[in-house]
Amino acid sequence: MTRHSPGAASHNIAFQGERGANSHIAARAVHPDYEPLPCATFEDAFQAVSEGRARYAMIPIENSLAGRIADIHHLLPESGLYIVAEHFEPMRHQLLGVKGATLKDLKSVISQAPALGQCRNIIRSLGLVQVTGADTAGSARVVAEQGDKSMAAIASRLAAEIYGLDILKENIEDAAHNTTRFVVMARESEVAPAGNGPVITSFVFRVRNVPAALYKALGGFATNGINMTKLESYQIDGSFQATQFYAEVDGHPEERALRLAFEELDFFTSSVKILGVYPAHPFRTAAASGR
Repeated sequence: MTRHSPGAASHNIAFQGERGANSHIAARAVHPDYEPLPCATFEDAFQAVSEGRARYAMIPIENSLAGRIADIHHLLPESGLYIVAEHFEPMRHQLLGVKGATLKDLKSVISQAPALGQCRNIIRSLGLVQVTGADTAGSARVVAEQGDKSMAAIASRLAAEIYGLDILKENIEDAAHNTTRFVVMARESEVAPAGNGPVITSFVFRVRNVPAALYKALGGFATNGINMTKLESYQIDGSFQATQFYAEVDGHPEERALRLAFEELDFFTSSVKILGVYPAHPFRTAAASGR
């Protein structure tokens, strides 16, 4: 992999977690020629892009087993960044231990909460006490630093290489379809061209305070034959009365059907903001066909 100096911000890609995290793996898969920039929090990753210390941020948004990543839909519109691409990464969790450790030595396991939740079967079968860590790669580092044969980490194969751990059992996720969807964020919008393959449009909106506003706002998508693949709601400004919606649809805003749907949406909403118009990842077509 081509390496660039840390100061070459235009060739940095930020992610939450430590080196060896699944977000690091996703970043390397999408931009193998970019220098990974580990960040402690999602906010730090967004800020790195906003301040020009990184060109992109690789952000997990949902998992096929665990559902949406907590707080992400709230943070995306507040970041001031745009979605320019999506990536689907299979989650292949490894049970890692210090050199010389065996499964019989283990008494506890540490990892990020979603990873622990995605590997319940092996944790239960081995009778391990769960310890929640900040992220998967950081948990691997903790195990390496403590050197305790009774403690394992659930992390990636890359983390095992980085922190010098043995893989005690590989691919321990409960379901083979375990996949995380990531979005690539940038400071400037990079709108995918229309008529050049399937496109996803992500946006947020707030409905007007009138009866059946949401029903009416979404009616335009149905009447114009637009497939809405995601609709999430969350409270804003600490109010139980103010709700913002995050949505994703198939199609490009320049296409007549989606343009008409947005015109109807505008009529029943107090605000609409498009967060990204980007190519649909090939994983979507493969999943739909059952491959």
